[in-house]
Formats: sequence, C-alpha cells, structure tokens
Amino acid sequence: MVLPVEPEFEQALNELTQSLQPFLAANPQYQKALDIVQVPERVLQFRVVWEDDNGVPQVNRGFRVQYNSALGPYKGGLRLHPSVNLSILKFLGFEQIFKNALTGLSMGGGKGGSDFDPKGKSDSEIRRFCAAFMSELFRHIGEDTDVPAGDIGTGAREIGFLFGAYKKLKNEFVGMLTGKGLDWGGSFIRPEATGYGLVYFVEHVCSFLPRLCLSGIDIIRVCR
Repeated sequence: MVLPVEPEFEQALNELTQSLQPFLAANPQYQKALDIVQVPERVLQFRVVWEDDNGVPQVNRGFRVQYNSALGPYKGGLRLHPSVNLSILKFLGFEQIFKNALTGLSMGGGKGGSDFDPKGKSDSEIRRFCAAFMSELFRHIGEDTDVPAGDIGTGAREIGFLFGAYKKLKNEFVGMLTGKGLDWGGSFIRPEATGYGLVYFVEHVCSFLPRLCLSGIDIIRVCR
C-alpha cells in the first residue's frame, strides 16, 4: 500500500513485487501475505526540539517505522541525515524485514531516524539532540520490543549519547541498542561485519555463476 508522494518506498515495493511474480503465480495463496506485510505495524513521528550552542531552540522531525515483528523484536538502524523522510524510512524498513529474516535470527524489521544533520555540529549539540530524540523514542523501544542500531550519521558517538539518555530515563542497563562501544557491551566484530557480509555474498554468487550464466540472467544487475 503506497501513500501519496512516497517514491522511494514505491520503487522498493515494485521491485520486490516484480521479482516475486513467478512465485506468486505458482502460489497465489501468498499474495495476501504480501498485501499485509507491505503495511507497517506502527509508524511513529514526533517533534525533536533541542538547543544549539548559542542557546537557540532548533527543531527536527523524528521517526520510527516499526514494520514487522512476526519473527521477533523490530530491528533496524537510526539514520541522521537531512534527506530523511517517511518514504525513505518505509523503504529501508520494508527491506529490513527480509534482510533480517535471511539471517535465521529472531528479528523483525524496522527503521528510524531524523532529518537532523550531525555534520558541522559540536559534540554538545549532538548530545543534546540525541537526548531530546530519545526522550520520545524511549517509550517505544526495548530489548524485547524494538532494538535500534546505527546507520548513516549515527556512529558510536551518537549511539553512546542515545544509550546514556535511555539509561537515565529508564534507570536500566539493557541491550536495547546495537553499535555500542567495546567498553560497554559492544561487539568486537562490528567494524568488520559489513565487509564479511560482502565476502559471504560474493562467495554465494560465485557458486551460482555457472547456472546464472546458462539461464541468461544479467549477473551485473543481480549483484547491484
């Protein structure tokens, strides 16, 4: 279900629907499942008011798209970038469902963030923004509900500020964020994880290359 002016989400949905056409034609009973899964279970949108270093109030939009929890808690990053809007987060959250499902772990799919731009901001400004952002988000996340992570604009520094704000608000030290520092519960392999994932993907593509070439599939397009 595409709402008006959602080009990024519409493109992602159309691409998935087209790729599933042969399967759905052979198994029409799953069409209704696709109709249902494309609609988020919950969409949160809220105002984030924070103060810059000159004492001037600034305002940004905050989002969390809790897309699907059929397999487990919502899982997906928090993006901090001026381009962030609901369409982009729906597109990312929708694809996160399937990416997480392929891991075999009990994780649902979600995505969130804000149109706040960390570039050019002081550490204090970023900390105040993160505290303001978490002052609303904390009501909707938790280790058994929704576990956000880092993304574009959200690195270890931002995750640290967000975790500190959550801990202060909830008075508990729990695993409700991933991407934490090594000194307070982070993963040793996280910096290399994306690279390992690429190698894993390429290994599997290479194992299928002979069959893909014989079937006439455009290898470059598949890899993209």
